Amino acid sequence: MADSGLIDAARDFNRFYTNFLGVLNKAYLDTEFTLTDARVLFEIGSRKGVSAVALARDLHLDPAYLSRILKRFRADGLIETTADPNDLRSQIITVTTKGHEQFEELGRRSNAQIAERFATLVDGEPQSIVTAMTAIRSLLDSDASPPPLIIRAHQPGDIGWIVQSQGKAYTAEYGWDMRFEGLVAEVAGKFLANFDPSMEYCWIAERAGINVGSILVTNGGDGIAKLRLLYVDKAARGLGLGKMLVDECIRFARAKKYRQVSLWTNDVLHAARGIYVKAGFRLVSEERHRMFGPEENGQTWVLDL
Repeated sequence: MADSGLIDAARDFNRFYTNFLGVLNKAYLDTEFTLTDARVLFEIGSRKGVSAVALARDLHLDPAYLSRILKRFRADGLIETTADPNDLRSQIITVTTKGHEQFEELGRRSNAQIAERFATLVDGEPQSIVTAMTAIRSLLDSDASPPPLIIRAHQPGDIGWIVQSQGKAYTAEYGWDMRFEGLVAEVAGKFLANFDPSMEYCWIAERAGINVGSILVTNGGDGIAKLRLLYVDKAARGLGLGKMLVDECIRFARAKKYRQVSLWTNDVLHAARGIYVKAGFRLVSEERHRMFGPEENGQTWVLDL
């Protein structure tokens, strides 16, 4: 049995969030629809065709209650139904042109409601909210599949995120001091100030709109590409993201006719070193240092292309 305090906290959150979304309002999103109406129309509109049986099952609705909603939708010209060839007791439901327009309008109103709420928050808070939502769903919904990873080019604000996320992560995990964040800021700042898109690139990995990884390539001169600032957030570890990012760098370096990829790391970063070894990098030098507080063993690795 869960702690009563946890149960009370969950119930309190449920009361807050249902009120926040206005789900108890008779007119959902200032329309003539209730929340259940809107959800039913959304499910029909987002599918090419769905049976009434499947709709009742997926939305956990009483079939008789759903039948009344569908009867009203049909009378309003929002849906049309045909016999389900797989179940003569059921129907295949699709939206009409009018129904599709209403479906789109509900989507626009919902997006606008969320955007208005997010606009009152400071930078980074919407991302924190979505991260928490993702965690809630992944823990409570056994059927939920994790959102896909997307790897894209950097955008305004991403380089600042790299500095912040790595500064926090390596301090927490390895006890490095703020000089490490200073080094990351220096590397990232030079990348932006001298960015040459013909020979340099930054990849950002995101999931559900949240940045979870990064890596960049800079031009080291003399045909050498420098792999810099590989990072994978805890939330995305174990998915092979680090390897994906390193592979992107190597492909880019080959396409740009670099003769070698070089990187500097520390041997305490076991996961990253494992990726470099598997990619074919070879260790060329090592040195002890205290650049970030604790004594570490810095290493230079190269990959001949």
